[in-house]
Amino acid sequence: MTFCALIQPQLTLAQESSIESLLEQTESLRTIDHSQFLVLLEKLHHQTPSMSPHERWHLRYLDAWQASFQGDYAKADPLLHDVIDHSANAALTAKASAVLMDDLRSNKHYKEAFELANRLAANLPQTQDKLARFMVLAYLSQMLRSAGQYDLAAHYIGEMAQVLPPGEAPCQPMAKLLTVLYESHSLTSSSTELQRGIDTCEAAKEPIFADTIWLVKGSLYLDENKPEKALALLQQITPSIQAAQYYSNTLASQVELAQAYWKLGDDDNARKAALAALAASDPSDISGTLRDAYEVLYRIEKKHGHAIAALAYHEHYVTQDIGYLNDVSARTLAYDMAQQDVLAQKLETEKLSKQNNILQLQQALSIKAVETSRLYIALLLVTLAFIIFWLFRLKRSQLRFKQLSSLDGLTGIFNHQHFMSGVDRTLRLLEKKPASACLVFIDLDHFKQVNDNHGHALGDAVLRRTVTLCKQQLRAGDLFGRLGGEEFGILLQECSLSQGMAIADRIRTAIETTSIDVEERAVSFSASIGLASTETCGHALQRLCKEADAALYRAKRHGRNRVIAHTEDDDLVEA
Repeated sequence: MTFCALIQPQLTLAQESSIESLLEQTESLRTIDHSQFLVLLEKLHHQTPSMSPHERWHLRYLDAWQASFQGDYAKADPLLHDVIDHSANAALTAKASAVLMDDLRSNKHYKEAFELANRLAANLPQTQDKLARFMVLAYLSQMLRSAGQYDLAAHYIGEMAQVLPPGEAPCQPMAKLLTVLYESHSLTSSSTELQRGIDTCEAAKEPIFADTIWLVKGSLYLDENKPEKALALLQQITPSIQAAQYYSNTLASQVELAQAYWKLGDDDNARKAALAALAASDPSDISGTLRDAYEVLYRIEKKHGHAIAALAYHEHYVTQDIGYLNDVSARTLAYDMAQQDVLAQKLETEKLSKQNNILQLQQALSIKAVETSRLYIALLLVTLAFIIFWLFRLKRSQLRFKQLSSLDGLTGIFNHQHFMSGVDRTLRLLEKKPASACLVFIDLDHFKQVNDNHGHALGDAVLRRTVTLCKQQLRAGDLFGRLGGEEFGILLQECSLSQGMAIADRIRTAIETTSIDVEERAVSFSASIGLASTETCGHALQRLCKEADAALYRAKRHGRNRVIAHTEDDDLVEA
């Protein structure tokens, strides 16, 4: 035997109220005082012109609920869809969806009902309105119980007890939970939960739910083959059930009475109760309760040998039994299909999530690759800059070493080897132009005595002063080098013999007129100079050196401190 439950919040009717409060009061009375609910609903329709858009959607929801309550689903469902799609109110959307889900279940559109149940369950965390959340949980528990999912149904009922809206007692959740426990065979007639539920509902003045629990206990008495206790219980609650006129309880109480009378052997009263149940039911309805009523009638007629009547009731019994079992199977199958859809959607979501993660990972790798490439390029540039800097320093060091290797360490002018190489190279170039040049050899007179008398430091100073004096007389392109000791060489480029003699003599004069102060005493020195010109000796280095050296020797031999040049007729001339 199955039991249905109602949403029945308790609110006090105010004497005067605004439209919004009147809407809430009307909604609270829809099951507790349905006649008053209809009166207030009609009153609200007269106030439609003065309603806000939200209040009109609320009124439309109540119209939809009333149509659903009357079983006019053709009128109720479009209104519910309209509220869900266009009200833009989360609480009204949740309540309309819950009612629509129950309509789909009542019309045996189980697949659509369970799909909607899944969406409502998924949206529960966002459902903040307490009455809406309470209604959604109540209808969800009812859906799951109809599919035999008793644990999930009990879970939602537990949540109902935690989100009681204002004015609501824990009676309804307790009645629903006891119904679930009965159908899952987890109760006995002596279970203390039954009396606790009855006491709670009677204290809350919820007769319908109190009767529902009483009927659960009556069914347990019948299951435990205690028909006399079941009969006494049913006779006790019959006035309350008749006063409430709740269809499900009325039908269930008549069938339980029929079963109790049958087990006690009171066939007349059993037949009367079973026929009363059939008279109160919808002829097209298929349920386990009607199946039990036809079973009682079939057994009574069979007992009394009324074969034709027994066969007729048996056919109804089989039709109800098969229809009921098919309905149970259809609900179970729809639930499984909805769960499979949820699982498939979850797998698809996980697949998309993985693909998204892979894309994000690929994007991150691409970014890292770009960053790595930039790092490599930066590292390469730094390395290249370092190599260029290192090569620059190496080249500068090489040039420095080369320069140092070509200069005399004391005077800073070319050393003997570099001077002679430069002279040879320059002479070959001048020979090709052609152009003349003069090679000048200079030797300081009595330089050994300067060293011996005044020390090598002064000798070095004399050498450096001589270099300075010579440079003052030279031109930009002239080559100047130290040949060794106190000897110096000069190559005067593009210079005639007479020009060379003049330059050499200016050098000699500058040296002669210069002195270095040592201990308050001036030290003077002089130089002998030999000169050879390409005009008389040609451009061969060896001959120029030989003639310049010979001229220098003659200058020394003729008294020093003079300039002597080699002439074309192998003669010598003095400046």
